[in-house]
Amino acid sequence: MSKVEPGLVSQPPELALGLVHWPCLNQHGEVVCTNVTNFDIHDIARSSRVFGVSRYFIINKAQEQLMFVSRVLDHWMVGEGSDHNPQRKTAVRMVRLAETLEDSLKEFKVKPLIIATSAQNRGEFPKISFSELREKMWSDRSRPTYLLFGTGWGVTDDVIDQCDFVLDPIRGSSEDDFRHLSVRSAVAICLDRLMGQ
Repeated sequence: MSKVEPGLVSQPPELALGLVHWPCLNQHGEVVCTNVTNFDIHDIARSSRVFGVSRYFIINKAQEQLMFVSRVLDHWMVGEGSDHNPQRKTAVRMVRLAETLEDSLKEFKVKPLIIATSAQNRGEFPKISFSELREKMWSDRSRPTYLLFGTGWGVTDDVIDQCDFVLDPIRGSSEDDFRHLSVRSAVAICLDRLMGQ
């Protein structure tokens, strides 16, 4: 497989992110709706801004959670935060809200290549490596890529069933194969591997 050199390409591929809070699993395998954290809103937006992500969807069915996100965005877009840190304003501008994955998909003009991420090996689903996905993204611009990250103990099988592939898990060098990264860290690592120069 040939190596793609992003620095030689004038326009990066279109990549969108989805942070899924519903439906997700808890530690007991029960389907739950997880809470949005303040850090996940602007930290993931900042990573997205660095790596040229077009849109960052926060997916949560709870209206009070979506209202919380709206308040945080207002703070950075038009409130005191917009004067205090204008650069963050350029990052959070890409954040979109959706109640479901299906709702977020309505925002795309062309059906995206949907990629699920997981800290676990999900061998029962079609998988793709980082190098394969990077090659596909940079060489085929016919449709955008939509990269989904779960919260809690990950997204449900119903979500993965809607995806084209599951991305290989991020693995480090710990002796016990510890993989419990924060979602913010996982997003940053994935973006660097897929979009970094």
